[in-house]
Amino acid sequence: MSRWRKALIAASVGAAASTAFVVTSSIPGQAETSLVATYRCEGGIAGAGVDIEATITPQIEAGGLMNVRWGISYKGNPRFGSPGFFPAGSSLDLEGVVDISGAWVGQLRPRGGQEQGELVPGEFLELPEGLSDQGSIGRSGTVRFKPGALTVRFTPAEGEVMVNNNASDITYEGGWRRITTAEEFGDHLYDLHRTRAQEAKAKLDFTGTKVAYIARRERDLGKIRVILDGNVVTDPLVEPGKDRSGSPMTGTASKEVLWESPQLAYGPHTLEIINTEEKVAYVDAFRVTVSDITEPPDHDQATCKLQGDPGAIDVTVPGPTQDPTDPPTEDPDEDPTDDPDDPDDDPSDEPTDEDSTPPEGDSIGGDHVAVVPTGSSSSSSTPKSSSSPTATRYYRAQVPKTPKGGVDSGEAPATAEGPPLGLMTSGAVLMAGSVGGGVLLRRRRAAHAGGARR
Repeated sequence: MSRWRKALIAASVGAAASTAFVVTSSIPGQAETSLVATYRCEGGIAGAGVDIEATITPQIEAGGLMNVRWGISYKGNPRFGSPGFFPAGSSLDLEGVVDISGAWVGQLRPRGGQEQGELVPGEFLELPEGLSDQGSIGRSGTVRFKPGALTVRFTPAEGEVMVNNNASDITYEGGWRRITTAEEFGDHLYDLHRTRAQEAKAKLDFTGTKVAYIARRERDLGKIRVILDGNVVTDPLVEPGKDRSGSPMTGTASKEVLWESPQLAYGPHTLEIINTEEKVAYVDAFRVTVSDITEPPDHDQATCKLQGDPGAIDVTVPGPTQDPTDPPTEDPDEDPTDDPDDPDDDPSDEPTDEDSTPPEGDSIGGDHVAVVPTGSSSSSSTPKSSSSPTATRYYRAQVPKTPKGGVDSGEAPATAEGPPLGLMTSGAVLMAGSVGGGVLLRRRRAAHAGGARR
């Protein structure tokens, strides 16, 4: 092989390698296209109905992983509400389903959770910032992502909460009134509800596993009947006018646990306190306990249904490409020596366009991410028109191929309209210089040889 041809090939490979390096290193991330799905959630913590909007985005990440991310937000004013009194640490957990077809068949289940602060019944719950799940890409080809079900679960935190006598979830019947008390008595939050009416009732609705009735003990108080979930549970009656040993009180004791329930199954319950005599009765607070919750309770779970057809997303996953840095392969039968008198090495021969074309490297283009209507029977990523109102806009983003052994790195920057012209031009100049130098050297040698023969 002639020396100028070897120089030409080396310069071409160098230029192509430089171009490939710039392409793979200058692309910041995978091209993204999203679709929006709306869910209607009912029951449990959703009550009469809560609308959730999910922005679903598949993305090819480093290491050959396909990650599906869901952005979650409330749509409209209704919110998920706390089902009871809970200490800080309760959790709201969402799990979605994405059905996958095409070159890769299966499901992903994006999950996410949000820890809540201290809660009272009906208080709005905070949504997680987002959901995600990922799987390894096993083969190249077009993959279709279609959103499926959404599940919403609430897990209460274990612990105790004091419910003060003026809480909105306590209802009073029969002449009760709220009074503030001096700090020296030590009542919870320095207030009480008090009555003298016989059959006066205080009722608490709560969700938990145990409840306690807390009030004062002092002389000559009325006896109390306790009803839990519609059943009388005090026999004999509670006697706040006596101490724990059964002797009549001689003073006042505040924040006394007058009655406490056994362990209950977690769920909604009702507690009623009834004054059985025309004597003074007090309500200071109730203590609600939540314990032994290992799984999200079924009755707090909301059922969510997908509204309409949001369409699907097709992603074309590229396969491996040729590594432009591999050295050119020479013909083993070709004489590696360069005979200066070989007539085939005519220095007047100019390189043709075919000879000077660099080896084909990586190119940007040909791989797509697109929103498509699910009514389409084709899995092609090229957007097509659709009458579906939820898939009337399509997005097309180019995903570059990368050198063999690499990972698709993502969307080309907006300013990259084509190959890096600066480096390509520099490589071409270097290549031309190498070729021109070889030609000049050959001519000088030929002239020198001719003068010696004269």
